[in-house]
Amino acid sequence: MNTSCGIFDFRKKINQSAFSKTAVLLFFFFTSVEFSFSQQWGDYSLYSVMNSTSAYLVDTNGTQFHSWTNSGKKTGYSCHLLPGGYLLKSVAKTGNSFTGGPICGEVIKVDWNGNIVWDYIYSTTTYCSHHDIRPMPNGNVLLIAYELKTPVQVTQAGSTTNITMWPDKIVEIEPNGATGGNVVWEWRAWDHLVQNVDSTKDNYQTSIVNHPELLNINYQTQKDWIHMNGVDYNDSLDQITFSSHYLNEIYVIDHSTTTLEAASHSGGNSGKGGDILYRWGNPAAYGAAGSATLKVVHDAHWIKSDCPNAGFLVGFNNQGISNNQSCVDMVDPPYNGYNYSITPGSAFLPASYTNRIPATGYTSNMGNSQQLPNGNSQICVALSGLIYEVDANNTTIWTKNVTGSVPKSFRYSACDISGTPPPAPTISQTGNMLNSSVGMFYQWYKDGNALSGATSSSYTTSANGSYQVSIKDTFGCASPLSAPFVIGATGLNEISMTENLKLFPNPSTGMIYLSSDFADAGEFEIQAFDACGKLIFIGKNAMQINLSSFENGLYFISVQNEEMGKVTQKVIITH
Repeated sequence: MNTSCGIFDFRKKINQSAFSKTAVLLFFFFTSVEFSFSQQWGDYSLYSVMNSTSAYLVDTNGTQFHSWTNSGKKTGYSCHLLPGGYLLKSVAKTGNSFTGGPICGEVIKVDWNGNIVWDYIYSTTTYCSHHDIRPMPNGNVLLIAYELKTPVQVTQAGSTTNITMWPDKIVEIEPNGATGGNVVWEWRAWDHLVQNVDSTKDNYQTSIVNHPELLNINYQTQKDWIHMNGVDYNDSLDQITFSSHYLNEIYVIDHSTTTLEAASHSGGNSGKGGDILYRWGNPAAYGAAGSATLKVVHDAHWIKSDCPNAGFLVGFNNQGISNNQSCVDMVDPPYNGYNYSITPGSAFLPASYTNRIPATGYTSNMGNSQQLPNGNSQICVALSGLIYEVDANNTTIWTKNVTGSVPKSFRYSACDISGTPPPAPTISQTGNMLNSSVGMFYQWYKDGNALSGATSSSYTTSANGSYQVSIKDTFGCASPLSAPFVIGATGLNEISMTENLKLFPNPSTGMIYLSSDFADAGEFEIQAFDACGKLIFIGKNAMQINLSSFENGLYFISVQNEEMGKVTQKVIITH
């Protein structure tokens, strides 16, 4: 899971030698609590200066907490903290055939003590990784890479410019041993081109605007044509987003395809193969009317599910406000199941950004932001070496100035480093009292909202509703929320949550789509309940539910069939 919200799906404890005293860990926890009172989120920021051999974790006082140094392994662009205190870092390899910009060619994984445990090279005379990397929940890594196309190939693709080109591709690498890696999935921009100048070519179409799913090879054609620079993965949708410096857009593609389907125009959850599902920021790139919002964009990513505005797409708009001021732009895409709505012949909506955070200063390239669970954002103004955190009112509440260029920085909690979160607690009932399984610290919720002062192991209910609890261990690591326990329900008691049932988008404005193993296991019944357990919808084999007529709040969707039983998931409706 992306570090944008600071909590990984899988964790391991760091080598105990790194944390030999429990007192030190307790100090980290209480430090974290103190900072939460100052409305900051998390405890440590990770950064590395471009072309340096070191990466650093600093606390919210700006004091160095930990560092990794690997001689000869200079940071190419980005680094990420992995479960167990590992560092994943792109490396500017020497001797690449491709040159210029943030060429990488190599990626390493380093343990807490600085030992390189994986060193993988993706660089030949015909392709080379560059810019960003993205760790995947399954342990694999996404790489952005250039691939070489000769003038003959470029002309054959319908280009009016007879030049060598470096179109981009995205590969998923499964680590294998100390230096090996298997390419388990690949998407190539070259498989999704369109042009309207040469009718003898296979990719000819009379209209560019009617094919926004394809890239017009004759728009802004140059050697480094797309110049991808940011990549992110949405595990709920099984989709990838990436940003383009020169085309001034962010894109979404389907990752649920096979590599063969990714080279085609059909297959996958979307049914569209590797075609572009959504693009935003510069309608002129596909011949549509409308103003360009993005002007040099980096760091395309989704806002994660435990953050406000979950599901929004975000880009660092380098010249978004002016040639002297950057900004962070957020857009609420028109989700339509695994696809995105568009009126034929027009631009994808929205016409402009949904939210914007003006940056402190300007960087002509690179830069990133990270949206945090409490509504704050961490922003990195790359070329000036400025990393800072702002609250929802864009008030700066933390700043770190670094000498050199910092392409990206990410915020983490102490738990990401020092511990393993406890499993979700369970709830039992004695009369009007709900009891949590054992933890060190407790927080109760009703209908998805934290209950003030409800921090004991038990909670006495006084109203119908859906109750949940989260616990923390001695290190301050918070568990997931318990399964909802509904008081006053009709036909709905304790709910068992499962990943077999996926609902999207979530939160939703009302139209909810179902992706479930139930659909492949014969006929099924689907029901929707409000927060008090009242049945509000029932249907057979329905792959979507429309709750747009209901008020904002917490709802539960249950699916049941004879083979797989019954599972339930919660959804949030917000208009």
